Amino acid sequence: MTGIVILSRYKSSRLPGKALMNLSGKPVLQLIIERLLQVVTLAQIVVATSDEASDDLIAKFCKDYGVSCYRGSLANVAERFYKAAAEKQWQYAVRINGDNVFVDIKLLAAMLEVAETGKYDFVSNVKERTFPKGMSIEIVSIPFFKSQLPIITSSDAYQEHVTLGLYEQKLGRQYHFFNRTLPEASGLQMALDTPDDFTRTEKIMSRFVQPHWLYNLEEIITIWKKIDHEPL
Repeated sequence: MTGIVILSRYKSSRLPGKALMNLSGKPVLQLIIERLLQVVTLAQIVVATSDEASDDLIAKFCKDYGVSCYRGSLANVAERFYKAAAEKQWQYAVRINGDNVFVDIKLLAAMLEVAETGKYDFVSNVKERTFPKGMSIEIVSIPFFKSQLPIITSSDAYQEHVTLGLYEQKLGRQYHFFNRTLPEASGLQMALDTPDDFTRTEKIMSRFVQPHWLYNLEEIITIWKKIDHEPL
């Protein structure tokens, strides 16, 4: 079975509390989950946060919303990701960051289809950053990830960035998705990392006239082009 691990923490040096900030009247985590529910069930989603008191609010959100919550190491995010998926006994796990409000649902479905062929250990759309930041999707075989944990957690950078070791060490059988249809979207900042990012996201979502999960890469970039020259 395949599941999705949303990596989230409450503290953030640049945008504290962003995981539970309201956008269009809903917490950021809820918006992400609503998107994912267009592809998987709630039972296939777990929010992986830290066991620090600072993340009690995230645990409370999960309890209130009815989504699974795994609590583990604050610093060793790679280990937290692995343990959250292993506890669920998933064969594959999708890594989604808790500030990625604009997960592309059509892309996620296509990547899941490739991963579930069983031909690859790692499926990603991050290589070369042809997609916007904030639309990153990575899918990894959990038995494979476990076998590589000594390497994946061998440095602070690898522990923090979860899959960095897979790229740098060229580990496993990898399949990469690239954005060839909208080159102008390459590397755009669509993640919630700063107050300016939050304002930009609010502006984009204020243009939505349909449920937010119906807007994917093409529609979001069209809106972004219209507001790009407006002051934040």
